[in-house]
Parts: sequence; C-alpha cells; structure tokens
Amino acid sequence: MATTPSAPDPSPAEITPAPILVAERTGPATYTGRNERGATVAIGPEGNEGVFSPGELLAIAVAACIGMSADSRISSELGDDVDLAVGITRTKDGDYNRYSGFTAELVVDGSTLSPERLVRLVATATKAIDRHCTVSRTLKAGASVDVYINTSD
Repeated sequence: MATTPSAPDPSPAEITPAPILVAERTGPATYTGRNERGATVAIGPEGNEGVFSPGELLAIAVAACIGMSADSRISSELGDDVDLAVGITRTKDGDYNRYSGFTAELVVDGSTLSPERLVRLVATATKAIDRHCTVSRTLKAGASVDVYINTSD
C-alpha cells in the first residue's frame, strides 16, 4: 500500500506571522508589549514597580476574558452600568516552572434579582464563559507554543 508523504513543516524563514503583537526589550528583563492599535503594556519581573509580569498578564487575560464573555448576559439582566469585577489567583508549580491552575471569581451585585432570576443569571453567565472565553478555552485545550529564533536583520 502506497503512502502519501505529508508536507514538510515550514522552515522558520517561511513563516511570516503578521506583526499584530510584539514585545520589545527596553532594558534587562524588561519589555514593552505593543499592538497595532497603539496600546502598550510594561512587562518585567514580578515584584518590580510599574510592570506586569508575563504570569500576571496571563492571569489578567483569563480574568478579562471571563468578564467580557459574561458581560452581555449580566448587563442585559442588571443594566449597562452594572459593576462587575473578576478577581483571579494563580497556582504555581515551582518544580516545573509553570502555572498549574487559575481560580477566578466574578463578582457582581445580584441583590435586586429574585432567587430564580439569580440562578438563571449564574447559569447563563457560566454557559457564556464556557462557550466564549477564548483564553480559558485555549488553556484548557493545552495550546502549543512554537518558537523560532530569527537572527537575521
């Protein structure tokens, strides 16, 4: 039985990702993250003043994605001016130098809702998060990370 060879993996020189996001070194272990829309974020070691560590940014991405995913469901029930916050903690596995998990808590005042509407709100917000939070869905799926080092100018 003949087999069809698969296409070879592209070499790093053939891969040209769109420059949507970039982290530029601004000093020892300090970077500025930029997007094409002009937003910036200071990145550096955890504990340094005025910067987010990469791990903090990852946790904030999870928290923001959770909030954004549930936002329309919650605001449709409680109004566009609803106060909503998402706190998040990280559990670090020092033996493997990675995060083993995140715990998020979405906080919103639902005291104006009946118990039945509150239960429905929690259920539909949870469903929206599970369906629409790309960041947490990506982490749960175990996304791969490919790194290519380009030493040319």
